[in-house]
Amino acid sequence: MKRTGEIVTDLLKEWNIDHIYGMPGDSINELIDDLRKEEKNIEFIQIRHEEVGALAASSYAKLTGNIGVCLSIAGPGAVHLLNGLYDAKLDGVPVLALVGQVSNEQVGTNAFQEINLARMFDDVAVFNEQATSSEQLPDLLNMAIRTAYARKGPAVLVVPDNLFAEQHKLEKSLTAPTYKKPLVQPDQQTISKAAELINQSEKPIILAGRGVKGASKELLQFAEKIKSPIVLSLLGKGVIPDYHELNLGQHGQIGTKPAYEAMMESDLLILVGTTFPYRDFLPDNAKAVQIEMDPGKIGDFYPINEGLVGDCKRILPQLQLLVEGHNERSYLQKYQEKMKAWHTHILKTKKEQPEPLQAPQVMYALENVVKKDAIVSVDVGNVTVWTVRYFPFVNQQFLISGRLATMGAGLPGAIASQVAYPDKQVVAICGDGGFTMVMHDFVTTVKYNLPIKVIILNNSKIGMIKYEQQEMGHINYNTDLGEMDFAGFAEACGGEGYRITTEDDINTKMQQAFLSDRPAIIDVEIDNIAPLPGKITYNQAVNYSQFMIKNFFQNKKVEFPDINQVIQRL
Repeated sequence: MKRTGEIVTDLLKEWNIDHIYGMPGDSINELIDDLRKEEKNIEFIQIRHEEVGALAASSYAKLTGNIGVCLSIAGPGAVHLLNGLYDAKLDGVPVLALVGQVSNEQVGTNAFQEINLARMFDDVAVFNEQATSSEQLPDLLNMAIRTAYARKGPAVLVVPDNLFAEQHKLEKSLTAPTYKKPLVQPDQQTISKAAELINQSEKPIILAGRGVKGASKELLQFAEKIKSPIVLSLLGKGVIPDYHELNLGQHGQIGTKPAYEAMMESDLLILVGTTFPYRDFLPDNAKAVQIEMDPGKIGDFYPINEGLVGDCKRILPQLQLLVEGHNERSYLQKYQEKMKAWHTHILKTKKEQPEPLQAPQVMYALENVVKKDAIVSVDVGNVTVWTVRYFPFVNQQFLISGRLATMGAGLPGAIASQVAYPDKQVVAICGDGGFTMVMHDFVTTVKYNLPIKVIILNNSKIGMIKYEQQEMGHINYNTDLGEMDFAGFAEACGGEGYRITTEDDINTKMQQAFLSDRPAIIDVEIDNIAPLPGKITYNQAVNYSQFMIKNFFQNKKVEFPDINQVIQRL
């Protein structure tokens, strides 16, 4: 006879789960005691807010492909999990949430902290069940984990805490603790039709995303044969080096002008491992081929001609064998030249020495201290634009909240990265708005001695919202945050804090921070400037003009963006 909680921890080990993010509490404490007995095999990472635990679990799954695990009590703890679980759902990664519940005899009696968990998790979860007996719990756990892997999303298993304490003998299992990834392969006729479209094209362009991770070599070989430039989605940042000759950079509002112009001139769009959702940034009438693991996403965001379901690492070499090598390079060379000019423009901006400091100069300083194999966890907001556009990736891994785009994901992502890869350098790049949403868990990095370096671009504003309001032609309202000394906060938590306010400080203090083996916050006070789109549209210019006129008449202020940059990007 064993405690059911012990059977659960044994199964977690069989699934190769070696750590869990969570917070102890009264409706999960029986399982916590079983985890205590297994602390050498399953590390319990105590976070200060369950949202951080769920975001860290999601980030771990994005980085490794392995299931991330978080737990919480019933009621408020469970509610806090939702943001991180939605991040996992929308970015398509496996996460297991073990959620406590009031004891069996109290369920349905309006007990303290009891809420309808099944209804609350119904939309977010790919698996959502509540155990009613200790005997069924092991099978439900196997089913939850397997479903999370198979359907690439969060599985929620709700367990009244008293069930973990019940003793029973595991005599007959209905399920096994295993998942086998299927090999999906398009038929030869479909591959041949896709190759024919590529052979007929004169201006093919590849839009690649996160699904290319692990297939960079195959992507580059294929693109070189068909003489195609490569444009990357936001989540594709880092799958090939930013300075590679075929790389035209990111696409969309955060993207480059050459990427936008090449995309609009293309006669064949090849979507590889991406579900890029912004139709306005894709060509109007180009033919299209899509390579995607999920058949449900084929043709979901663009009217494709051929869809290839499967792993691009296997499909790209098969296509390469069938396509003819293109001799015509004028389209590719045209945009390679434009990209060289773009890189020159970006480098010139980074080398400027404005007072006060601006975000591009911070990115330039980071190039000297961030290792080529580091993991960079980026928050959502203006900081996303500054990092993606001005920090060139060589072989670093990029981590962000993609489709949900939740602020506050930078620090949890860094925590998960350092737990997953303790020997790698891990850097979080955050805005002050996003960081303050989860700043309490900097204490977690100190408690577990995670030597994360957190860069905070501190402009005392919710910068992206400010410029979204201006782009709509509206007067800014409630986008000021007030000042905060994040370096002092870091020291109060037991970590190291560095405050940078001038160009003279930036390189010295960056070096000091990155030489330390302790958690550190580098608080950089920056000027509040607009992260201009790579390609400025007519409507954006008109709406911003409306904002300037309103702002002048109501507040007697005029805010001009950098006119030279505006002209270059029109």
